[in-house]
Amino acid sequence: MTSDQTRVLLVDDHAMLRAGFRTILDSQPDITVVGEASTGADAIAQVRALRPDVITMDVQMPDMDGIEATRRIVADPTIAAAIAIITTFDRDDYLYQALDAGASGFLLKNAGAEDLIAAVRALAAGDGMLAPEVTRRVLARFATASDSPRSVDAAGLRPASSAPATAAPALSEPLTDREAEVLSLLADARTNSEIASALFIGEATVKTHVSRILQKLGARDRVQAVVLAYRLGLA
Repeated sequence: MTSDQTRVLLVDDHAMLRAGFRTILDSQPDITVVGEASTGADAIAQVRALRPDVITMDVQMPDMDGIEATRRIVADPTIAAAIAIITTFDRDDYLYQALDAGASGFLLKNAGAEDLIAAVRALAAGDGMLAPEVTRRVLARFATASDSPRSVDAAGLRPASSAPATAAPALSEPLTDREAEVLSLLADARTNSEIASALFIGEATVKTHVSRILQKLGARDRVQAVVLAYRLGLA
């Protein structure tokens, strides 16, 4: 293993699925799986011991679900790992809670191997990612949901009708017209390359704009930036 490899922790209560993910990811020269966990509590312990760059996190697990584990990991200032929620359940409430807990990505387990690899690389680069199934519509609903009482379902997770509604922070300084254009395209789940093409600018320039947008919004990655943009009425 070299220092420029992305270190990944796999969290899922199904050993066969972890084995499949390990085979896919370890086949890449820039990615290495450093550990596995089968419960949320075990994941927290493994994260602290192994210090991975990226965590793939299942939702429904015994002992502690993936949403709560994500929330606790993100809340620890000594941990810098990015978390991708990976689940068989294409349900908006899981996405809402994943975003609210601090996840930087969301992917369905029926995604292809290339999608899994791309997700890990995106999170490692600080970009965040969402499955194509959950872009503008879901993010808009997440960001504008009313702050209703949060009940839980049989799995201990909140239903879709009670998406979180954290108050939107103020911008540290106004966005420029160009930054607003870039943010709007981010909200459409455009890649840096697609944004560059749409605005007739270079990818390096896009990266600079994205960096400034994250700074002004106080966002940790592109996914959170889009959520905050909806809450601020910027997307």
